[in-house]
Amino acid sequence: MSDSIHFYEPRLGHGLPHDPFNAIVGPRPIGWIASHSATGALNLAPYSFFNGFNYTPPIIGFASVGYKDTLRNIEQTREFVWNLATRDLAEAMNQTCQAVPPEVSEFALAGLTPAPSRVVAVPRVQESPVSFECRCTQIVQLQAASGEQISTWLVLGEVVAVHIAKSLLKDGVYDTAAAGHILRGGGPADYFSVGPEQLFRMHRPR
Repeated sequence: MSDSIHFYEPRLGHGLPHDPFNAIVGPRPIGWIASHSATGALNLAPYSFFNGFNYTPPIIGFASVGYKDTLRNIEQTREFVWNLATRDLAEAMNQTCQAVPPEVSEFALAGLTPAPSRVVAVPRVQESPVSFECRCTQIVQLQAASGEQISTWLVLGEVVAVHIAKSLLKDGVYDTAAAGHILRGGGPADYFSVGPEQLFRMHRPR
């Protein structure tokens, strides 16, 4: 093995000051998920394991590492709302990371406004320029290669309604660079933002 390569087997530990996995698989879009319990208690939490998985119907998903309020709420109601986390909303998004009792609303904690959704009962974040109203399609508990179940659940949902600020539609095309998306990097506190300077275009070969 070359001295220029750091090699490790995760089951034996990485031997580094911080696990590099999250930094390598990144930056990742943030799953800023609103949900409510069967009794209506609101919850808003960011998930760094998040992405889109299908075009038609549109399906997004996030992983809950540990059995958390968001997962329990979605099991109860089968609904949730994804909200775009932007640079302007980064501090508010970070506030919703706090571990608080289920009866405490992270909307109030972060000074955010719950706005009525159109199709699902869960409210969206009014301050966010983009929201996806979702109905849960699957909840899958993950397992290791050995077959052993682990304490992480993948939540998948069909996007049944979309809210987009019209200011982000340029000639009918969504302007990602102008929206100010933020993404989760590695390390204990690394985030990235998206702007025009990161944009390049490359068409698929015909």
